[in-house]
Amino acid sequence: MLLRLLLLLAPCGAGFATKVVSISLRGNWKIHSGNGSLQLPAAVPGCVHSALFNKRIIKDPYYRFNNLDYRWIALDNWTYIKKFKLHSDMSTWSKVNLVFEGIDTVAVVLLNSVPIGKTDNMFRRYSFDITHTVKAVNIIEVRFQSPVVYANQRSERHTAYWVPPNCPPPVQDGECHVNFIRKMQCSFGWDWGPSFPTQGIWKDVRIEAYNVCHLNYFMFTPIYDNYMKTWNLKIESSFDVVSSKLVSGEAIVAIPELNIQQTNNIELQHGERTVELFVKIDKAIIVETWWPHGHGNQTGYNMSVIFELDGGLRFEKSAKVYFRTVELVEEPIQNSPGLSFYFKINGLPIFLKGSNWIPADSFQDRVTSAMLRLLLQSVVDANMNALRVWGGGVYEQDEFYELCDELGIMIWQDFMFACALYPTDKDFMDSVREEVTHQVRRLKSHPSIITWSGNNENEAALMMGWYDTKPGYLQTYIKDYVTLYVKNIRTIVLEGDQTRPFITSSPTNGAKTIAEGWLSPNPYDLNYGDVHFYDYVSDCWNWRTFPKARFVSEYGYQSWPSFSTLEKVSSEEDWSYRSSFALHRQHLINGNNEMLHQIELHFKLPNSTDQLRRFKDTLYLTQVMQAQCVKTETEFYRRSRSEIVNGKGHTMGALYWQLNDIWQAPSWSSLEYGGKWKMLHYFARHFFAPLLPVGFEDKDMLFIYGASDLHSDQQMMLTVRVHTWSSLQLVCSESTNPFVIKAGESVLLYTKPVPELLKGCPGCTRQSCVVSFYLSTDGELLSPINYHFLSSLKNAKGLHKANITVSTSGLELLGL
Repeated sequence: MLLRLLLLLAPCGAGFATKVVSISLRGNWKIHSGNGSLQLPAAVPGCVHSALFNKRIIKDPYYRFNNLDYRWIALDNWTYIKKFKLHSDMSTWSKVNLVFEGIDTVAVVLLNSVPIGKTDNMFRRYSFDITHTVKAVNIIEVRFQSPVVYANQRSERHTAYWVPPNCPPPVQDGECHVNFIRKMQCSFGWDWGPSFPTQGIWKDVRIEAYNVCHLNYFMFTPIYDNYMKTWNLKIESSFDVVSSKLVSGEAIVAIPELNIQQTNNIELQHGERTVELFVKIDKAIIVETWWPHGHGNQTGYNMSVIFELDGGLRFEKSAKVYFRTVELVEEPIQNSPGLSFYFKINGLPIFLKGSNWIPADSFQDRVTSAMLRLLLQSVVDANMNALRVWGGGVYEQDEFYELCDELGIMIWQDFMFACALYPTDKDFMDSVREEVTHQVRRLKSHPSIITWSGNNENEAALMMGWYDTKPGYLQTYIKDYVTLYVKNIRTIVLEGDQTRPFITSSPTNGAKTIAEGWLSPNPYDLNYGDVHFYDYVSDCWNWRTFPKARFVSEYGYQSWPSFSTLEKVSSEEDWSYRSSFALHRQHLINGNNEMLHQIELHFKLPNSTDQLRRFKDTLYLTQVMQAQCVKTETEFYRRSRSEIVNGKGHTMGALYWQLNDIWQAPSWSSLEYGGKWKMLHYFARHFFAPLLPVGFEDKDMLFIYGASDLHSDQQMMLTVRVHTWSSLQLVCSESTNPFVIKAGESVLLYTKPVPELLKGCPGCTRQSCVVSFYLSTDGELLSPINYHFLSSLKNAKGLHKANITVSTSGLELLGL
């Protein structure tokens, strides 16, 4: 195969001389199994599972029990092979590199039968020098080792002490020792996803050849000078200089919309060199800042940076530059022990409203631009402004962060360590350091990323004794923890990026954790940092169940996806809540029963004699239950924004678990696999509204708060209405006098004993009527119409059987 060459041409005298060549190796490869019994074509980027599926050697991996039937794929050692010709004489180049942007995961790479390098980390870039190995006709081989076998071997070699956990719970049908391999942690199984430990070249691969130098990384960070009240821009460019002579030239920075045209003289000496450029923006020029969704525009400016070097060598980079500041505020709160925990964007306190992002598929080559756009558009369509990229998945592809920049979605970015302790031997730490350095360089220019976080729940796992580790080894584990997340990851992050905060873990006590030596005895202290909260036993309609914390970065309840989603990966014999399939798909211990428990507290369980009807009704009720539970909890956090009760409160973030699904199964998600909205997501559009009235009861007293995310004070009135269940006709109504809700506050608007309210509504009882309420001004609705149930719905009187019809005309044009 003759490969297409991407050239950077530089003028040289009357003609042109090629100075840098980039040769893509994407596209068609061949793969074979360990013993050669399976040989087939494969696409790069891609993975073995996708290649087998595309050749119909396997069926849909998500169908029924195929995650068990196809375990053999991950246990085998696969090899990728590509033969290619080069029409450029590689001997004329001073340096030729083979570059993998992402290789999954453990492999030996050979070029023309010569080993040129090894890989052991899915999350870093690998560049191998092939200057003296490449020929006109080449064969490249990537010999993968089973990630399952590798992880087990690494664990067995770690004999000094146990590094838990060994294996996931049996209900997850997963693989063991994932903490010993730098790979998508949930690929070995999780409580919402399958075990598919993939192998493959999952990102771009190419050959780069150059004589003088090559631009490896291009980064920039806007910096606000608080003293001068001006913006500056720091541009960093990392070069590999192979010339033995000094390389001189100019760097030209242009941002036309800000009237910037700046030229700097630069000199590059032999070796790895970084050029730092500083652009000062005239104070007289108005710079529009980037704001989260719902708080302003996502204004960006087109920038070009051109490097014109000796001999006519030219590198050009273009990018969108956004200006914003971020600050994590941890300071004393009046009438409350502890410290605040909230984010300021451009100096404004922002309540983070959103969810947690997991990988959109077990097979990353399936995650298309259209899928990312669909999922992220659903985020802002539901009035969210933030996502937490969870630490058991992957550092997402560039387009994900570009879309978040464009849409105004703030990102809490975990590093990829989750629910485990980790080794700290030299090989592991060397690999992690390369990983973190690469990811910080790759991602730090995105304004959407507002904080780095070292891991998911590992501080809690260690200090709360999740794994029953022996007390005598606690100091060893603490030393390993500090070595990994503080002395290495934190150090690299702060050296590479001073524009956003770093948090060691989630949950964490923030400043208190630091003061206590980077680990707190109780990382769930409600007076500090962030918390994760789950309770599937207590009544989720009871607001007293929930923690009045500073910031809640995980919480939620499970539900099943809709039947239309499940139907695609199941057969008729599976369509029962007690079927083997339903049990197999549920990866949370006792999860199916816990959903029924919550449903039964307030709803009547389906009792149709038609098994399929009963199954569909049960799936539906799990979504109703989930939506109402998360609504109640989220509204509790939103109304807790401005108050301190018994020393607790000032909640400034609510990120429910989880946004999206990795396959078709019960989970905590509000978006089903493929992007279909669950009922929860429709509810989220309301409970994350910029202006929201929140109602609840305490000892027969109805309270209604107003929660505002607006930037300005707003005059309005509250209307409270009572309707009968039998007809939903209005029985009685009252409105308050006009009042003002201050910007960014939550305040009490209304109190009334429920018996007194019902007394003025003829014929109404707790069982026969329901309360609704909304905020308005001059007859214009300012908020969603919210509601408060006066009894469990299973006790409601007068409800009629719903008679709903749906017309789907024209939806086929949308592909629905």
